Parts: sequence; C-alpha cells; structure tokens
Amino acid sequence: MTTANTILVLYTGGTLGMIESAHGLRPAGDFEARLRLAISRLPASRGDGIPPFEMLEYATPIDSSSATPADWQRLARDIATRHADYAGFVVLHGTDTLAWTASSLAFQLQGIDKPVVVTGAQKPLEAPGSDALGNIETALRFAALPGLAEVTVAFAGKLMRGCRSRKWDTHAFDGFASPNWPLLGECIDGAPVLYPSRLLSPSGAPRFELPYLSTASSVVRLALWPGIQARQVATLLDEDSVRGAVLECWGSGNMPDDPHLAGALVTASSAGKLLAVVSQCPHGPVALETYASGQALGDAGVLAGDDMTPEAAFTKLTHVLAQPLTDAQRRHRFLSPLCGERSALA
Repeated sequence: MTTANTILVLYTGGTLGMIESAHGLRPAGDFEARLRLAISRLPASRGDGIPPFEMLEYATPIDSSSATPADWQRLARDIATRHADYAGFVVLHGTDTLAWTASSLAFQLQGIDKPVVVTGAQKPLEAPGSDALGNIETALRFAALPGLAEVTVAFAGKLMRGCRSRKWDTHAFDGFASPNWPLLGECIDGAPVLYPSRLLSPSGAPRFELPYLSTASSVVRLALWPGIQARQVATLLDEDSVRGAVLECWGSGNMPDDPHLAGALVTASSAGKLLAVVSQCPHGPVALETYASGQALGDAGVLAGDDMTPEAAFTKLTHVLAQPLTDAQRRHRFLSPLCGERSALA
C-alpha cells in the first residue's frame, strides 16, 4: 500500500536497464527485481537511507535516442495522474535525450509541489564499475526531500534543474552539466544536501499544463554555419508542418550580414511561425542589441532565448505551440520565465 513517504519510480528504459549479449547491449525486462537485488547487496549504511519506492515499468522500454514529444507527454501525464499518491517521483531514462525529457517535464508540470528527479547511467546496472545504482540511489534520496519542488536531473552526485541541464560527455560518469545555473544540491559524505537559495520558490497549487504533443514535432532546430545561404533556411522554414524554430546563432546572437537571410526569417515570422534564438556558446545569454546582426534578428521578429539551453528552448516552443493561445500570448510566454529555464525577461 502506498504511504506518505513512498517514491514512485518510472522506468522508461535506457542503458542502465540493458544487459550484455553476443551482439552488444540490449534491452532487458524485470528491472524492478534486478534493482531491488542490487540494493539488497549495499552496505546497511547506504541501503537504510534509500526511501521506500514502488515502480512503474513501461511495457516497451524507450530507446531515448528514439524518444518523441509523445513520450514526454506520456511521462508527464503518468506523473500528474499519480501526483497525490506519492511523496516524489524518479524517472529512469536513457542519457541521450534525458535533458530534453527533463526540460519538457518542467514545462508540463509547472508549479509541482513535489520532487521529480530524472536520472540514467552511462553503464548498465549489472556492468562492472557501473554508475547506475549510485545514480538511482542519489535520485531516490533527493526525491524524498520535501524542500525540493521542481523537475530536476541527478547525475554523479549532483542535482541540477531539469530545464537547465545538458548532456556534457558521451562516456564520463560526470556526464551532465548545468551551464547557466548553479547546482541545486549535491551528495556530501553520502547525504543529499539542497541549496535552498537556488531552488524555485513555492508557487502554491500545481498549475500543470498537459497539452497534446504529437509524435512528429512542429519545431525544428537550426544551427548556423559559416556560408549558410538564405535559400537553405527558407527551404526548412517554408515547410507547412513547421510552426516554430530554434536558431542557434554565434556569440551573443549574431548571424551573417545578409539581407536575404534576414528576409527569409521575416517571411517565416510574418507567416505566424515562432522563431527563437539561443547562442551556440554553452555559457552566457544572447543579447540581440549588442551587434547590428543581432538587431536584425529582433527586427525580423525572432525572440531572444536569453541563457536557455537549446533543449529548453526547443521543448518550450513545442509546449507553447501545442496550446490554444494567440500569437501574442505565445510570444509573451516564451519571453517569460515559466519554471526557472531562463534568467531574465527579454
């Protein structure tokens, strides 16, 4: 029976649940039994600190490299419908798109008054020297802290805001980073410690937003490159199914001094497509007023993404475009901090 201090673990798949085979790593089932066996082998000093949990295993594990907005939607709804029954939630996920899922969950579960901790691993649970059990243990212990009330990512003993996190290394155990927001907490001497001044302030009752997110995203991502041509941008943005785009520009929001390129952006924006710009630099915000080329973006109706990660900007555009809002409302919401994803109003 569920009790007030029970954590719900949602197992979606990923490397942490795979096993070795003759043809490499492959998905494997019965993860709950395998996890509980691994926990039972921990020293009492660690095992006793893990809170009680129940597990919801997805029948078909998600390969995170194949995850879609529909998967983000299913996860958010599974948490929302069980919100009153558990003290917190842990999502076990593949690392490739973990930051994308965490960002989307943050927008869908705005104002949540309980911890949601997303984690994964670089190695499978049973692999020698694996980081899987340590990351799950960290996530469970943070998910039991009542002072935490937002969507987060736990990895390598660090706790990060979900919509600020990025996968930073393909193999290192310390594989995730939060470039533009400090850590929310850390495990110190084996104990989870929160930094309250960095957390989201309590907002009262949750204000979940659970719009329909289609399998095929209506948002595209375009990183500029030297020599990019206006026709290449127009070909992508003119596609009827495209309703928004995240432009990854240089520095503080710069693009080539090309009136034809600016014209392609004006045409897309005038057609009602929501365009946003973030920097290709992992640290620091865009500031479109700094250079003339950045001002051209603002004149074209492109929205400044401040210091948002590309993952947060993409999932935020997807989120606002999925709701019945006017163009003005969508623009205002993108420029407003909704769940700690950006530092300032544009």
